[in-house]
Amino acid sequence: MTRKIRIADLPDFDMAEYLKSEEDVAAYLTMVIEEGDVSELARALGIAARARGMSEIAEQSGLTREALYKALRPNAHPRFDTINRVCAALGVRLVAQAVHS
Repeated sequence: MTRKIRIADLPDFDMAEYLKSEEDVAAYLTMVIEEGDVSELARALGIAARARGMSEIAEQSGLTREALYKALRPNAHPRFDTINRVCAALGVRLVAQAVHS
């Protein structure tokens, strides 16, 4: 007989646990950018920053922890300068790529 699994019994998934290297962060952010959801980029940067440590990313980006949390919360619309500074602190950069039809 098949045992039913309750959703409440499933472990929580935390993407931050899987972002171990700069390559992992770059691949994750690339996937999010390719999806085209602008607000999801802020959330993804927040997850990557949490994986590395918010205090460390705040210090390296020149932002306060509070400003970092505010800029990278879900549905936030951070300025490009903020995104660029966080990416630099994460050890990644955004790159434009030609779209082939």
